Amino acid sequence: MTIPSVAVVILNWNGQALLEKFLPGVVKSQYCNLQLVVGDNASTDNSVAFVRTNYPDIRLIINDHNYGFAEGYRKILEQVEADYYILLNSDVEVPENWIQPVIDQMESDPAIAVAQPKIKWQKDKTQFEYAGAAGGFLDLHGYPFCRGRLFDTVETDHGQYNESMEIFWASGAALFIKSKQWKEAGGLDPDFFAHMEEIDLCWRLKNLGYKVIYCPGAEIYHVGGGTLNASNPYKTYLNFRNNLIILQKNLPLSDAYFRISIRMCIDFIAWLHFLLQGKTDFAFAVNKAHYHFIQALIHNAKKRSNKQIAFQKHTGQYPSSIVYDYFIKKIRFFSQLKIK
Repeated sequence: MTIPSVAVVILNWNGQALLEKFLPGVVKSQYCNLQLVVGDNASTDNSVAFVRTNYPDIRLIINDHNYGFAEGYRKILEQVEADYYILLNSDVEVPENWIQPVIDQMESDPAIAVAQPKIKWQKDKTQFEYAGAAGGFLDLHGYPFCRGRLFDTVETDHGQYNESMEIFWASGAALFIKSKQWKEAGGLDPDFFAHMEEIDLCWRLKNLGYKVIYCPGAEIYHVGGGTLNASNPYKTYLNFRNNLIILQKNLPLSDAYFRISIRMCIDFIAWLHFLLQGKTDFAFAVNKAHYHFIQALIHNAKKRSNKQIAFQKHTGQYPSSIVYDYFIKKIRFFSQLKIK
């Protein structure tokens, strides 16, 4: 049998400290047809020199500008040839055998385009990690959440999510994707800059008839917030704006109008909550997100494909409101939800 070629690609921006800490583990990854790539988004620290000096066997590709996560990866992967791409965050610790189990599962079904391993917290490896956990889902209003993490409630891993399953989206912290499907879908949308671009990519692939899966046979350990943490209003802006964009791009047209209208009303409640808490910079971030979303309506409408599947027919779609279930019904664990 021909062993599929795999490229692990780490996008870096001023992350020398993270590279020093986690790159040694990535180098020890066990897979017989593997190339390692560091793509640099025009760092101004000593990242590039560090990689060149200490890891001369790692391929280094340097962008001429900080293009963010989405376009940064697009520009780097245009220069990488492999059967599989693994988009790996720079703040991720990996064990030696984290690649093979995922590739084996993806090779078992040609309909599988994207996968993610189990993602746990690097600072406490008994807990799932916020940005990915055991696979991503969307509720009926398009809010993303994870198996093993509902809002700020992150579960301890007791083996409760040790079965593989089809999910709605895979985390960009350690995203496995077949290069053929990456190219077919056009990769990540550069307009996102960062946050939720992987949800958009997964949704576009699901609309094309492909599957996104969670593979518990491998696990990695993510620090989280290595580039942009939750206390930054810019992250709030990106999350609110990008969440509306993925609805506009990927829902059937009549459904998009309805769900976006509902979402903007719910966002107003979040805006009011920020205001009452005195977090005026976060409230302004919501305003700015809505303004820029509306400003770009025509631009994003042109990116809609003619292949949209009804939202309710997608695996990994939760038919209720995760916001209502969490804050009103006080549901705290994924196992309490009825997911189809």
